[in-house]
Amino acid sequence: MPKREQNEIELLRTWTLPSKATLGSSVRAHGILLEIRARLPISSKKSLVLESGELVLAMASEAKTEFNAAAGVVSAAMKDIESLPVIPREIQDILTIKPGERHRWLADGRLPSAGTRTVRLAGRARQITFHVFDPRFVEELLDSSAVDEWREDDVAAAAENRRRAAYKAKLTRSLKKGSSSPSPEAGSAETSTELAGWEEFGRDGFLR
Repeated sequence: MPKREQNEIELLRTWTLPSKATLGSSVRAHGILLEIRARLPISSKKSLVLESGELVLAMASEAKTEFNAAAGVVSAAMKDIESLPVIPREIQDILTIKPGERHRWLADGRLPSAGTRTVRLAGRARQITFHVFDPRFVEELLDSSAVDEWREDDVAAAAENRRRAAYKAKLTRSLKKGSSSPSPEAGSAETSTELAGWEEFGRDGFLR
């Protein structure tokens, strides 16, 4: 609720956020609030708040023109609120996944991107670009066991990668050990040289 005395608030309107829009996530609900606030004039932004799953617009009676304009913006936004793309922190909360899982599944195509969005960080000149996701696809994942299956696949793939890495390391060690041992040909040559030397020693008469 805006920071003003209750008796100063005479203009009030609420909109209930449907579960199909929030997907059961408080993070998603707050994201919707911020999205709609971004469409309001600066003077009206803080007049819109989120309370118990409802968007609440409250202003003093003398701000009737501003109130009606803001109410029109919110009402228009609510018409397509269920199709609002899901941003990274929202999908992580909805599906209870970690950032690493989101990045991995996005990279291998299991979690398809619905496009990208670029925003400017509050109070900074720097901009960031991130992927967003189709809310209906996220809803399908929420209603299925796909995420659990993906995790099981990841565990199996990690185990297989460790097995292959261990085998490769063992093979490398075997090859290095084999290359450091003298070959049979080298041993024969050394034996031949030693015998030739003894023949010469005997020919000179030292063994007679």
